[in-house]
Amino acid sequence: MAPSEDVQRLIAQIAEGLLDDLEGFGELIAGAIVEADPALGADPAVRRELTASSRANAERFLTAMAARPGEPAPPDVPPEALDLARTFVRRGIELETLAHAYRRGQNAAWGAWMERVLEVAPPAAVPELLTVSSSLLFAFVDAVLSRMISQMEEERAGLLEGAGARRERTVRLLLDGAPLGEQTAGRQLGYALDRHHTAFVAWTDAPGVAHGALERVAEALAEAAGAPRALTVTTSTMSLWGWIGTDGPVDVEALRAAAGGADEGVRVAAGASRPGIAGFRRSHDEAIGAQGLLAGSASPHRFVSHHDVDVIALLGRDDERLRRFVTETLGPLCARDATTTRMRDTVRLFLQEGDNAARAAERLGTHRNTVLHRIARAEELLGHPLRERRLALGVALEADFHLGITARG
Repeated sequence: MAPSEDVQRLIAQIAEGLLDDLEGFGELIAGAIVEADPALGADPAVRRELTASSRANAERFLTAMAARPGEPAPPDVPPEALDLARTFVRRGIELETLAHAYRRGQNAAWGAWMERVLEVAPPAAVPELLTVSSSLLFAFVDAVLSRMISQMEEERAGLLEGAGARRERTVRLLLDGAPLGEQTAGRQLGYALDRHHTAFVAWTDAPGVAHGALERVAEALAEAAGAPRALTVTTSTMSLWGWIGTDGPVDVEALRAAAGGADEGVRVAAGASRPGIAGFRRSHDEAIGAQGLLAGSASPHRFVSHHDVDVIALLGRDDERLRRFVTETLGPLCARDATTTRMRDTVRLFLQEGDNAARAAERLGTHRNTVLHRIARAEELLGHPLRERRLALGVALEADFHLGITARG
């Protein structure tokens, strides 16, 4: 039996209202999933794809309800959801986790829908509206989840057949600290482990980035380091892990320049160059940590190294706490106008150069007296000499430069 015309009208009205705030609705669903399973939010790539999948599924359902209220939504799985299924398989995440994630997301979506029902529906229409709405939403989630599970099973079967799967398993064993010998693991990977390793993560936040962009930047990084190729593992459709093996430490600025030539939307985070299997693991941990700071930030930078943000990382991953620290420490120096931005950069380099105005001027391409004038003006704005809070100022300025903290307001 078809829903009454009043209920159909209310379904369309609620769907249109939620579509108007699709970003917020998708984030609400993803946030509920991560809150229940924090491990899914610990990896920036998984968190990003989880949000994209939640938003895309919500858009499919709401669009169908707005256009054909009361009729079942087509159970088409959006590309973003299929990407998430592939990522779950490549990260070794179980089917049960996917099912739980969809149920948590369903509960969050239903909670938001019920709030809208109580806001817009007359009391007499509420029972029918809730009955029809719940049936439509739950049927849609069941259908999409069933197709997602099938996709994961197909993806897992494909991975088990390929050499890439063997390479990925060996990499994960190394990262987990399994007792593999350098020679044995090296043969399995086709990559010498008795060298220095510079790990990196290449990723994109933009779904429209050209196919192969991450592989191309991996090749460019290896070339910049003087290596024939990088060892790479594709961890999701939008991220890639890599290692570059060299005889000694790599020139970070050469990597930075190579990353600067990558496709628009591609970012790179790199660990320090470290020797042996222990260095293979540690450099990777550093790259992941640097990525966690840069991903989702307002930073304009395409590349960040562990050395760029190692002190900032000690402050932890509490973004709001870091933002407060930066804004409270810099005070008036947070202004985004061109004059204050130049002053902020001058103070940062002045502190980097051990309070040497001549060296800071050389790096800025300006005169020493200009540097001294900007320093004096900065101290006037801060209300105290730089030396009084030298460490805090240095950390705050580096955090703002690399992560764009104050650009977010």
